[in-house]
Amino acid sequence: MGSILITGATGYIGRHLVARLVEQGERPRCLVRNSSHASRILPASKVDLVTGDTIQLASLEAAVQGVETIVHAAFVTADRKEKPGSRYEETNVGGTANLVNAAKAAGVKRIVVLSGLGTKPDKAGSYMQGRYLAEQLVIDSGLGWTIIRPSVVFGKDAPFIKGLVDLIRSAPVLPLIGGGTIRFQPIYVEDVATIILKVLAEPERTTSKIYTVGGPEQYSFREIFDALLKATGKKRPKVYAPTPLVGVGAAVMEAVLPKPPLTKAAMALFSFDNVTDIDSVERDFGFQPMSFARYLQEHGI
Repeated sequence: MGSILITGATGYIGRHLVARLVEQGERPRCLVRNSSHASRILPASKVDLVTGDTIQLASLEAAVQGVETIVHAAFVTADRKEKPGSRYEETNVGGTANLVNAAKAAGVKRIVVLSGLGTKPDKAGSYMQGRYLAEQLVIDSGLGWTIIRPSVVFGKDAPFIKGLVDLIRSAPVLPLIGGGTIRFQPIYVEDVATIILKVLAEPERTTSKIYTVGGPEQYSFREIFDALLKATGKKRPKVYAPTPLVGVGAAVMEAVLPKPPLTKAAMALFSFDNVTDIDSVERDFGFQPMSFARYLQEHGI
C-alpha cells in the first residue's frame, strides 16, 4: 500500500481503520492533536504518532513527508457541537485546504476522503456546504483522489446510534422528527473500514471516483427507533415532532449543553433520504455488508 497517513485517527471510523491496518501488518502514520491522549486509544507501539492539526499548516509539513497516500477523516461531524479549535468551516474546509497544500508540496500521490452520504452544495456557511467544499478542494487538487460517502454508521458506541439509545434511556417520549419518515441505510463501521482498505489496495480501479455506500437494509427513522427499543427492552411513546420545532430545540440544547443530543448541523440529515442503492457495497467492493438487524441480534446495543 505504500506509506499511509491517517488524519482523524482517533475518531470513530479512524481508530477502526487503524486497527485493521495494524492487523494487516501495516504501520500507519497517525496525525493526532495530543500524542499522550492518542496513545491510550490507538495501538501506539504499532503506529507512528505525529502531533499536528489540519488547521495549522506548519504542523502538517513533517506529517506528510515520505507519505504516499493520505486517508483524510479529520472532520468535525454534524453530531458534534462547535467549539474553539473545532469549528465546521475552520476544520472541514480550511483544514482540508491546508492538508491538500501540504500534500502537494511533499509529493503525496493520493488522498482518500471519508465524507458523508448526501453531501451537496448548500447555503454559504452551512455544515453541508462545508463538506461539499472540502470534497471540491480534493477533486480540484491535482492529486489522485477517492471519496467515500457512507450513510449513518453503526457499531459499538457509534455516535448516531448511541445518541438515539441515550435518548431512549433518558427521555419519556421519543420525537419523530418530521414524522419519522426520513429513511436511512445504516452501515457497519467494520464494513466502512473494509471499503477503505479495498480502496487503498486498488488505486488503479478506485482513483477519481466517488463511492456512495450503505448497508443492505433501509429504515425509516421510526423503524430505527423501533429496532433500538426492541434491543434495549424499553417502551417509549413516539410523538410527531415538526422539523422546524425540533430545529429550535436543537439550537437551544446547543446553546446550553456541552454535548447536546442533537445539533443544528445534524438536522441536515433529516432534510433528505439518507440512502443509496441497496447493493452499493456488493456491487462496488464485492462483499455483503452486515445488516443493522443482524448486528443488533448478535451484539445488542
